[in-house]
Amino acid sequence: MVQIIMGLKGSGKTKRLVELVRQAVNEDTGDVVCIEKERKLTFDIPYQARLIEAGGYDVGSYEFLKGLICGVHAGNYDITHFYIDNFYKLVNDKSPDALEAFLLWLDKFSAAENISFVISISADPSTVSEKVRAFILP
Repeated sequence: MVQIIMGLKGSGKTKRLVELVRQAVNEDTGDVVCIEKERKLTFDIPYQARLIEAGGYDVGSYEFLKGLICGVHAGNYDITHFYIDNFYKLVNDKSPDALEAFLLWLDKFSAAENISFVISISADPSTVSEKVRAFILP
């Protein structure tokens, strides 16, 4: 399952993502991974979750991000939840088509590996396609 927390800057996306991470750590039995661009969530995310500061990896492309997700998963098959904060700070291509293609790939990966993904994206929800809008959390 792939879900998106989408809204404009300052709308509480990161706060909601942190709440979901805490909930997953407290209620589920699998491992939880949170990816962020800069080390800002160190004291917000419970220590039981694996926090990855991806800024040092210079992610940039969707292909690199796919490789990072697959590599982390290959190293730990017990992961049940992935959280990605400030998605557009990780990738260079902010085009609607690239986002849609990535989300469709991620949805297939999620179903095949039984992993839940939650991504926070700073954007106006009214500007995305219907396919992307289907992933947005209410």
